[in-house]
Amino acid sequence: MAKADIGLIGLAVMGQNLVLNMNDHGFTVAVFNRTLSTMDEFLAGGAKGTRIRGARSLPELVALLKKPRRVMLLVQAGSAVDAFIGQLVLLLEKGDIIIDGGNSNYSDTIRRTAEVEAAGLLYIGTGVSGGEEGARLGPSIMPGGSPAAWRHVKPIFQAIAAKVGGEPCCDWVGENGAGHYVKMVHNGIEYGDMQLICEAYHLLRDGLGMEAPQMHAVFARWNRGKLGSYLIEITRDILAARDEDGGPLVDRILDTAEQKGTGKWAGISSLEMGIPLTMIVEAVHGRALSALKDERTAASRVLAGPSPRIGGDRQAVVADLEEAVYAAKLISYTQGYMLMAAAAREFGWRLNYGGIALMWRGGCIIRSVFLGKIKAAFDRNPQLANLLLDPYFTKQIDAAQAAWRRVVARAVQKGIPVPAMASGLAFFDGYRRESLPANLLQAQRDYFGAHTYQRVDRPRGEYFHTNWTGRGGSVTSTVWKKG
Repeated sequence: MAKADIGLIGLAVMGQNLVLNMNDHGFTVAVFNRTLSTMDEFLAGGAKGTRIRGARSLPELVALLKKPRRVMLLVQAGSAVDAFIGQLVLLLEKGDIIIDGGNSNYSDTIRRTAEVEAAGLLYIGTGVSGGEEGARLGPSIMPGGSPAAWRHVKPIFQAIAAKVGGEPCCDWVGENGAGHYVKMVHNGIEYGDMQLICEAYHLLRDGLGMEAPQMHAVFARWNRGKLGSYLIEITRDILAARDEDGGPLVDRILDTAEQKGTGKWAGISSLEMGIPLTMIVEAVHGRALSALKDERTAASRVLAGPSPRIGGDRQAVVADLEEAVYAAKLISYTQGYMLMAAAAREFGWRLNYGGIALMWRGGCIIRSVFLGKIKAAFDRNPQLANLLLDPYFTKQIDAAQAAWRRVVARAVQKGIPVPAMASGLAFFDGYRRESLPANLLQAQRDYFGAHTYQRVDRPRGEYFHTNWTGRGGSVTSTVWKKG
């Protein structure tokens, strides 16, 4: 019997659908699951009549694979990944490849790449985005790790990936943890997009008093324009869904959001890199605040605020809101790209920023018409320092900012929280300023901690200290360069 092209460990929903996708594209897949009954049910059910083959142990799985052996893990991130790697390293041979397709932290992937390579094997840590539907029909795949492994997995990954204009939404990202880092940033932007949409929904519902069918119509219209995207599309569908009694299902869902951690990781990395990832971090905080349901319920009976109702021309408010969401969305992507660029400098990755936008155009959760514009921006200037400086996006945000300001101002006046929209606007206003008040901040730091400061009339990198009170000395503190 012919050997299998790839082995896959972990048959939860994502694993099963990815295996079926591989089978559909002509690849023979050997599978193993720690709970054997899950594998048996899969082989007797969805995989029945396919080329998919089951293994009842890891040695049997390895024996079923052609060389170089390719083994993909789709298990829970963390200790489970390390445990399987530890077992596989003892079973595989030089040149064989271990692939982690879960949502692992990029720092773990950097470590694992070094450890697996030291054992004579190759390693890939790849982001896979698109959820259950994407895994089955074509996800966005973002591989990184050992460069020598790419040619061995490229035919499989690019065959099963989503396609846009015939191009696969999968390409090599970079060394060691680059693939999982790009996936982390993708998920952070996803957090930002979802928060922006929820803020728009909040303004439509509480500010304009719209019911679900009216909001459905708004999102349906937005999805046909420049905001067209998977997340706008599913929001449209959610607002049309009915509960058993015919009422809007969305109104019956408890307003407490959960999270798996990738948005938080992006925020932590932004602090480490010294990059203002304000919108994504506000989106993470928005979920955290929503989880305080009991406290919020108690506070709502004590803390007062203005009436949320927005008067005036409803159509004008909705039109402004569309522009505000678009402008703030641009800031979210801008910050995400700033973070990737900082990480590339830190870790020596050679990231293809236009190619990343192409990988995100199909299959993944943040897929949208917007991403084609980002690809075009980096095609025009591969060395583009910031998306806001691309002529197209400069023009777009200039055209939208008046509406954006009106929306944020109305929300503040009416007591409707819009942390993502507002923080995005604050970032924009800070980024476009030649002068910020950080000169005073540096004076304060030097006053109380002798942290020193630079002068506008002296070369950059030259530091000074003032004895502000006449009682201090000349000893200074060290300087952290990133913030």
